[in-house]
Amino acid sequence: MRDLGRPPGAAYDGRVPALAVFGPPELWPNEDLVAFTDQFDAPLVEAAYRSGVFPMPLRRAFFGRRMAWWSPLDRGLIEPADFRASRSLAQSAKRYRVTVNQAFDRVVAACADPGRPGGWIDADVQAVYGQLHRAGLAVSVEVWDRADQLVGGLYGVSLGGLFAGESMFHRPSGRDASKVALWRLVADWLTPTPGGGARLVDVQWATPHLVSLGAKSVPRLEYLERLSIVLDQPRPSWPGGTIANDMVSESSSSI
Repeated sequence: MRDLGRPPGAAYDGRVPALAVFGPPELWPNEDLVAFTDQFDAPLVEAAYRSGVFPMPLRRAFFGRRMAWWSPLDRGLIEPADFRASRSLAQSAKRYRVTVNQAFDRVVAACADPGRPGGWIDADVQAVYGQLHRAGLAVSVEVWDRADQLVGGLYGVSLGGLFAGESMFHRPSGRDASKVALWRLVADWLTPTPGGGARLVDVQWATPHLVSLGAKSVPRLEYLERLSIVLDQPRPSWPGGTIANDMVSESSSSI
């Protein structure tokens, strides 16, 4: 894989074309991990997403760099029209209130809980995505219960018609809360409308959990072709308020 460590003064400054940062995709390694760097900041992260690459640290990696950069050979994505919301998920959603951009830092902190298996979100990641949020590029979706407690949510990066999901969480008391967050995100803000432009949800890897919601895998180069199209589409006008109906008194039931 490529070591993109640069000497002082040669760091990415936002003026270099995004694809030039990681080089031509044809020269990327034939594996999910494509590069590693000492540099990790908001402009580089934005350039990475525009290139089809995302950051995730490898703390025990032998090469000792600060950040690893990934572009999976089989990229997980969700076509908004393909999202599958079961009847049980629809019932669960009735217990919650869903908002956008009301508690970004709290959502990221919950996703970063060190007690979660496979946790990788550290203080550096939280700081950089906080900068992206303040720049209007990172978005959170929050799920609240009847006691107004944050029980689930997700966050990601919004560029053109792309929503690149980063992480999601739910509390033990928030059954299906992370699924509800993703469903309402897709249904209310990412489903294409006439003249509204193409939309795509990047989920990085299509895990069984995400496949059950409609995710699929496509080859890396196909994803990059799709990405080049959606990046030119208009970006959703993300709100700062409630995006779902107020909670109702009906209880959840299984299928």
